[in-house]
Amino acid sequence: MTRILGIDLGERRIGLALADGDGSPARPLQTIRRGRTLADDATVLAPIVAANQVGELVVGLPLEASGEHGPQAQLTETWAKDIAAALHLPLAMRDERLTSHLAEQRLGPMKRGRSGGPPTRAQRQAYRARVDREAAAIILQDELDARPAVQYGSPARSQRTETSP
Repeated sequence: MTRILGIDLGERRIGLALADGDGSPARPLQTIRRGRTLADDATVLAPIVAANQVGELVVGLPLEASGEHGPQAQLTETWAKDIAAALHLPLAMRDERLTSHLAEQRLGPMKRGRSGGPPTRAQRQAYRARVDREAAAIILQDELDARPAVQYGSPARSQRTETSP
């Protein structure tokens, strides 16, 4: 069974989600720290891809509110194409507008600190990591929902880029 890895790319963290090719829903997997280089990111992602038998990547594309490709979308698209090539996997790009906001709504408010005070730095970091994983699951589920139910391997409304293994 081929699995699909959803990716929410951030400046500091990368949220990951996983879905089976059998139609089961996307689920948050983990959050990893972003490396200094693409090679660093590929080194961390490769064993995750292998361990989970991933056969495709779906990366969130941060379009402008107007739907236009801005600078961040260009950077993300370049990173996604390069990481897909490094991992020898096909790639689909999915509009990720408002996914972090939706993820925060799903998770609820951040926990308060001791005695009801402000959250600690560790609590804030843990919450942001959870948001990143949940956003990746939303991106991946959006992609799966847009595909025909009988075949998750076919393109739909996403921007799909094939890379040869």
